[in-house]
Amino acid sequence: MPKKQNHVNRSKELSEDSMFVAHYRETDKKDQCVRDHLMETKGLAEAHGAKLHMKYMAGLAGLLHDLGKYSDDFQLYLYQAVFEPEKSILQRGDVDHATAGGKLLYEKYYQKESSSHEKLLVEIVGNAIISHHGNLHDYVTPEYESQFLKRITKETLPQYEQVKQRFYEEVMSEIEFEAYVVKAVEELEQLGVYAIDGSFFITKFVFSCLVDADRTNTREFELGVSSTITTDVNPEFNRYYYTLMQYLESLKHKDNGDEPINVLRREMSDQCDEYARKPSGIFTLSIPTGGGKTLASLRYALKHAMQFKKDRIIYIVPYTTIIEQNAQEVRDRLDATDDLLEYHSNLIDESVWDAGDRGDEFEDGHLTKKQKLKLSAEDFSASIIFTTMVQFLNVFYAKGNRNTRRLHNFSNSIIIFDEVQRVPLHCLSLFNEAVNFLHQKANSSILLCTATQPTLGDIAYKLMKNENDEIINNSPAIEESFKRVNVVDKTKQQMNNESLVVWIRESIKDWGSTLIILNTKRVVKELYGKLKSENIQVFHLSTSMCPAHRKDQLEEIKKMLEYNTPFVCVTTALIEAGVDVDFKCVIRSLTGLDSIAQAAGRCNRNGNDDSRDVFVIDHSEEELDKLIDVKVGKAISKRMIRYYIKRPSCYQHNLFGEIAMREFFEKFYEERKGVFNYTIKKYELTMTSITINTDLNGFINEYNLNNIESFPLIQKSSMTTAAKNFEAINQKTISIIVPYGNESAGGKGIIADLGGSKKIDELAITLKRSQQYSINVSEYELKILKNGNAIIPHLNEAFFELRENWYSDEYGLDLKGDGELRELMY
Repeated sequence: MPKKQNHVNRSKELSEDSMFVAHYRETDKKDQCVRDHLMETKGLAEAHGAKLHMKYMAGLAGLLHDLGKYSDDFQLYLYQAVFEPEKSILQRGDVDHATAGGKLLYEKYYQKESSSHEKLLVEIVGNAIISHHGNLHDYVTPEYESQFLKRITKETLPQYEQVKQRFYEEVMSEIEFEAYVVKAVEELEQLGVYAIDGSFFITKFVFSCLVDADRTNTREFELGVSSTITTDVNPEFNRYYYTLMQYLESLKHKDNGDEPINVLRREMSDQCDEYARKPSGIFTLSIPTGGGKTLASLRYALKHAMQFKKDRIIYIVPYTTIIEQNAQEVRDRLDATDDLLEYHSNLIDESVWDAGDRGDEFEDGHLTKKQKLKLSAEDFSASIIFTTMVQFLNVFYAKGNRNTRRLHNFSNSIIIFDEVQRVPLHCLSLFNEAVNFLHQKANSSILLCTATQPTLGDIAYKLMKNENDEIINNSPAIEESFKRVNVVDKTKQQMNNESLVVWIRESIKDWGSTLIILNTKRVVKELYGKLKSENIQVFHLSTSMCPAHRKDQLEEIKKMLEYNTPFVCVTTALIEAGVDVDFKCVIRSLTGLDSIAQAAGRCNRNGNDDSRDVFVIDHSEEELDKLIDVKVGKAISKRMIRYYIKRPSCYQHNLFGEIAMREFFEKFYEERKGVFNYTIKKYELTMTSITINTDLNGFINEYNLNNIESFPLIQKSSMTTAAKNFEAINQKTISIIVPYGNESAGGKGIIADLGGSKKIDELAITLKRSQQYSINVSEYELKILKNGNAIIPHLNEAFFELRENWYSDEYGLDLKGDGELRELMY
């Protein structure tokens, strides 16, 4: 239904050169015509796709994605939704405008005479088009059907011929269109065998380019701004590198600048700078705890970005607890403010959007508060990004196009994995395959950073690292120079909280400041209470506290450390990953050797003494039956520690050195080798078998038995099935804003801001603030809170607020129970 013909009373509002509307702006009801939206989305998608030599493949998806908006039905629906909602004949979802573009490709290029590359192009680009409001479709399902074929061959598509005619008249002639498709096919041909072998990642990449281009163009129309895409080197990287080098130079002239440890730090930093001249690859950076890993890796990244024209630097860290700290350090050293993004757990539950995500936030002309919250999520276009391992894995494998949208921004980048040994075991194969794609096909350079390097090349789906991949030379000598603790084995007799209290009470004056790290929140909380009842000065840290609360506690702890007076801090492993504290004594409950090494890194961190003691204990009250990795790591570490005490030379007198760590990971991976490949229990299938390395002949055989025609497609992956069944962390968590802090700056003020009428950019800032005042709870804990009337839902449960009497200034969320540190990883 052409709009000028049917709505003549609005003729002054219409674009002069087009009759068909894609969106109406919420603020002033100005229209964006379909032609402009398609061509502008095409241009953005081309720019994204060009990074991987897929300019025309991605552009083709952008060109056709909203082809169905040329139908009379869509034009009527859109107009009435905006101007006559009370008269609406058609409701949201009644008009399918996403299928037409895929159907056009299919009918022209999936015929008997079509080449294999033309057919593969239809499968890749066509899937992106028909899926751009949800998840990529299954080429074959576990029920032996093809979602893709059913959708792309859809017969009942009203006004389809009308839509094609209007497209050829307004956007691109049929001859021009065919010439454009030829260029896309040529790109696919140039990929060679990877066009088939890597079709999962190619499809994901094209889909990412389309979704980001579509959302970006729609949002920019709503905001009245235009995109500016440049392929030049980011000028900020030059400034940042110069600023960093000035800071590093200033360290030389400090009073302690010539101390051996600081000289070693400079040498390792210099090696990173020199290594940055090498072509992109997958490298390891094994700097001991306290060796300046964050700034050394940043120096490599900035230098490499300038040398090889990279788009961005992305830090992937295991836990949210260290994002703020590391990001703030980088922000301070570079004088970077708006150009640095921290992105981790979402305040808004993804399922709110996944249930009915149509993607076109503005197509009905009414931007709701929920939609404004959704739009404030970042697209990973910043120059420097800090995010978590879970978010990284979600980009490649999780449901929801909001995740996949970010994938293309991982190409032509420098990606630094901090504490890489913390990759969830059941995701190791998927992690390796994603990293291999980023290096081999996406032109990214990968840095694996940790003091305890895992053996990621020793599993079935290997990480394809470079030969001589370690950046730091002379690692054994450096390890020896950074050795600042003495490991004391106290595991021969188990301890409980009662015996721990007795031991601590008798020894605290001799030890001085003491850090105690146990494996579960329950025993940590109980030990804290017992120590407090003994009038021992004690601090408590837990993931039950919001980040702002933990930060305040850590500030108090650091002040106490400066006073050099005896006190105790009781915590879970959250403190091990990158938290910069320096205790005189550490007590660590048995766990994996890598975690024990990280705990030891919080003892005598600054080398103020020649050596201090790290006691390893076996705690009898920890319930580890659900924490299998901790339980297995504990058993291996116990044997290794006892062997080390008898024959320290077997590990070159360093329990936390390269030799010992390699042995630990080899034994640990051998014990846990059955879990590396993510299994979808519902179907007894692995994620790799239905996505990357498709092994679905059984599905295809059943499909052929149940259908008249044999399975015709080249691709066999089950993308929807994989995405809907993938969870990087098996324990789903929900974020809740807690009443910590004052009325204006704390959780209460954030609730008021989110509930009020806010502009999109203001909501983005508020959402970022909210992460500091939020905790993640399991579904089980959420049920308890709901039953206890402890939470207040907002915007139809888009987010939750915790009532005051359920949050303690000592413990945070006041619920009992053990829990692994999974909620920290989002």
